[in-house]
Amino acid sequence: MALIPQPPQGVPRAGHMIVCGDDALAERLAAELTTVYRERVTLVVPPTRTNGSPTTRRAAALVSRVQAVMNRAETSAADQDPAAPHVIEAADPDEATLTAAAVRDAAALALVHDDDETNIHAALAARRLNPRLRLVIRLYNRRLGQHLEELLDQAAVLAVPGLDPDALDTSTTVLSDADTAAPALAATAVAGTSKVVQADGLLLRAVERTPPGDSQVADTGMCTLALLSSTTSDPAGAEGSDTSGREAPLLLPDDDAVAAARGRGMVVLEAVAHTAPAPPPRRLTGRAVPVGALFSRRLLWSLAGLAACVLGVAVATWLTTGDHPVHAAYLTVLDVFAIDDPALDGPLARQLLQLIAGLAGLLFLPVLLAAVLEALGTFRTASVLRRPPRGLAGHVVLLGLGKVGTRVLARLTELRIPVVCVEKDPDARGIPLARRLRVPTVIGDVTEEGVLDSAEIRRAHSLLALASNDTTNLEAALYARSVRPDLRVTLRLYDDGFAAVVHRTLRAAHPRAVTRSRSVSTLAAPAFAGAMMGRQVLGAIPVERRVLLFAALNVAGHSQLEGRTIAESFRPGSWRVLALDTAAPGERLPDLAATPAPDRTGRVGGLVWDLHPGYVLRAEDRVVLAATRQGLAELLGRQPRARTRLVGEP
Repeated sequence: MALIPQPPQGVPRAGHMIVCGDDALAERLAAELTTVYRERVTLVVPPTRTNGSPTTRRAAALVSRVQAVMNRAETSAADQDPAAPHVIEAADPDEATLTAAAVRDAAALALVHDDDETNIHAALAARRLNPRLRLVIRLYNRRLGQHLEELLDQAAVLAVPGLDPDALDTSTTVLSDADTAAPALAATAVAGTSKVVQADGLLLRAVERTPPGDSQVADTGMCTLALLSSTTSDPAGAEGSDTSGREAPLLLPDDDAVAAARGRGMVVLEAVAHTAPAPPPRRLTGRAVPVGALFSRRLLWSLAGLAACVLGVAVATWLTTGDHPVHAAYLTVLDVFAIDDPALDGPLARQLLQLIAGLAGLLFLPVLLAAVLEALGTFRTASVLRRPPRGLAGHVVLLGLGKVGTRVLARLTELRIPVVCVEKDPDARGIPLARRLRVPTVIGDVTEEGVLDSAEIRRAHSLLALASNDTTNLEAALYARSVRPDLRVTLRLYDDGFAAVVHRTLRAAHPRAVTRSRSVSTLAAPAFAGAMMGRQVLGAIPVERRVLLFAALNVAGHSQLEGRTIAESFRPGSWRVLALDTAAPGERLPDLAATPAPDRTGRVGGLVWDLHPGYVLRAEDRVVLAATRQGLAELLGRQPRARTRLVGEP
């Protein structure tokens, strides 16, 4: 039975947002909608286990805790403090709970439980209660998510007969927090400076660099997305957790700020391309069986030597006996397998060749047996996890093969980066993937001595600690730094305050090493919030301890964009238009991530990235823009805000 508190001023009102979840993503998403988008939020959480803790006090504590990890610099000074979300405690988001949360009057519902089945059941019930509801569902199974989107959207259209589907303000978006965060985590571990946003086929890649001169930035024609708070000479300090004595990071700077940023690191948009699917791993089935995968090199050389010996005996028999070459080869094969009669009355040369062939036959038998055993062993170990090979160096040690670790492993494999996985649970979600991709994997508790050594941590390039336990990740990082002080380390930590302390401590102890701390929920929450507002968020990249979003947006209805030029629509620190979809409105793809490959002119589908500053944005245009949290919230917000002067305005 759900516990439904009824505070006097906390009853949900029409047009509110509902978030149902049981982990950190739900908390951060509620705070994102409340503090950034200024929305009225109803949060449905499992019942608290703490006796004597009122629900209203729990809600206030939840918002204050999550607000502490958000950057207050992105919040406008004209905004007032957001109201705490209305909290409903319920074991499951069933139909009764959704009704109590006023789902019939809600604008959007986010189902972010860690269990896919729970989210699916709640989505079906919510669509039945409110066909106009905008649904955002967290699912790990991507194929199932595509089918679910089509099913729920079709159900919404059929539930409102006689209404134009385009006029129905409803949509279903299926997202995965692991997919959202995996590209950034993988890039951080590999290079420490690369940042990618990948949604299906669309790839936006950015890099951190310190320009040698201001003119070179302008000559490249690349967009500067951010100015970092520290220079590249201090890689461990480019995290923004301790900005004392240094300038704070600046997102989406204007040309004057870029020109004045001498010696500061920059995040620059480097490339926009379409990624091809990674080739499937080699298997032992197919038209051509890879011989090298079946037999060892030593065995192959042994077989080659014996074949050369038999060939030599056959040639010698042909030359000494004068027989036909085919008959001479036939006699040699019979001698090798000891089938022919002994040449007692034959010439001396024939007798000697027969002895040599017999000796070769004796040597051939154990080699043939070894080949059979090796082939059987290869097929048997094809389903067994590989051990790290001897002499392995320059690889990434990936700790944890849960939901996030599995996606990061797939991403690193696509980039052809050597990986060694460490996992405590032999039945973890990513074990089958590691087995199929033939990735070396160590099964063991990383807190036990020798486990990281088995992963060749002393010769590794970086450590990517993605276990679900912060203490485990920290212990692994500390041990890795004790054996390799210069090792690149990326930690998955939930609490940002704890992450800042860890970052400063590791930087002080190892100033020449690179340390990064990332939160999956922090990277994923902006994409979920943008989807709840009815817009497509392609992805997010971390800029120190902030997040920069890439989103697709229709210009119609946005006074900050419509009727303005590209230069006039640019608001430093808030948003910047990057690309324009030139396809006709009736021919546009619903998902920009599914844009086809470049045409003969080199243009990527209908997207144009090299925009003229004087182009005037029209109502029928659709653009791709980079935005901060607060900037995107202002563009998508449904409530009036204080107006801020745009570039080019008097």
